[in-house]
Amino acid sequence: MSDLPLHPESVVVAAGRPTAPGEPLSTPIIPAAPFRAGPGYNSYVRTDGSAGIAALEEALGALDGGTATVFASGMAATAAVVQTRPARSVLVVPTAGYWGSLSLFNAQQQLGHVELRPVDITDTDAVLAALHPADGPSADVLWLETVTNPLIGVPDLSLLIEAAHQQDVIVCVDATFTTPLNCRPLDLGADVVMHSVTKYLSGHSDLVQGVLITRSEELTTTFRGHRMLGGAVPGALECYLSLRGLRTLAVRLERQQVNAADLAGRLSEHPRIARVRYPGLPDDPGYERATRLFSGYGAMISFEVAGSAEDAAAVCDRVRLITHSTSLGGVESLVERRAMWEGDASMGVPQTLIRFSVGIENVEDLWTDLAQALGE
Repeated sequence: MSDLPLHPESVVVAAGRPTAPGEPLSTPIIPAAPFRAGPGYNSYVRTDGSAGIAALEEALGALDGGTATVFASGMAATAAVVQTRPARSVLVVPTAGYWGSLSLFNAQQQLGHVELRPVDITDTDAVLAALHPADGPSADVLWLETVTNPLIGVPDLSLLIEAAHQQDVIVCVDATFTTPLNCRPLDLGADVVMHSVTKYLSGHSDLVQGVLITRSEELTTTFRGHRMLGGAVPGALECYLSLRGLRTLAVRLERQQVNAADLAGRLSEHPRIARVRYPGLPDDPGYERATRLFSGYGAMISFEVAGSAEDAAAVCDRVRLITHSTSLGGVESLVERRAMWEGDASMGVPQTLIRFSVGIENVEDLWTDLAQALGE
């Protein structure tokens, strides 16, 4: 990569490329597990990585300002954080967040490996109380999301990270919704950043992958050792596709955010919508924090349909350009009634809430589809 100081929009294009004369512009796919041994050299992809993994880790590390360790999925990356903590560590976690992470944390608690303190991470006082309660030990780990999934809440990251470090608490931040273009939690003092690369970073809904990024050599060694022993090494094709998708992250996200801001405003005025959750709306509870902490408001909207769960489900069934599907962050727009899943419903997600991942389509076409699905 260029030794010039670069903006993030240039980093996503330039980082992680071969640099020697005669090398290809992009690291090629090398579908191999073992490599031919020689004097002092005997390599296997699970233990030693590969050129494709190294290229992707170089790019993601440069983008987030740390050293990256790529995993076979976002859940594998999350597991690496919790499973490498000492036995009976106390974790402060969201009461409402990504159900996969919370399910993993709960499973670890049931096995007796950790103790959980669930809290509304958008409630600063509640988080501070959970970090150092009067009637119990201080926490060991604070798990945050830059924007909560699927309720679109915004915690006060800088304040919470500083307070956690005053108690020697490790802070891990799931920054999937914001991407490094909108927020770099390491710059705010976080110890570890997690991304589901499946989502915005790769951007095309065609792979599963995760990454942890840290500035701690000790944590990097720990995470890579866990990946090696646990076998969560990413595949050669997935690394290639992720790096190819990353090259267009800046232009994709720019278009997605413009679309999201427009659609959030229109939805907030629609008679069939009871509530819109989007931190770019001035009356949203997270607006001040998002404005202060982020470079952009993102492309995730949650809105509540006036009526019943069946009414919200009908909206998802009636969309035509927009796709009724799970996941998020790809070039295509997706909607899903999240309380259809027991995990989200148990967290108090409203039955009529629809999570809307806004894509790069023409915004007027998206609005026409939403309007007809809502019954206009």
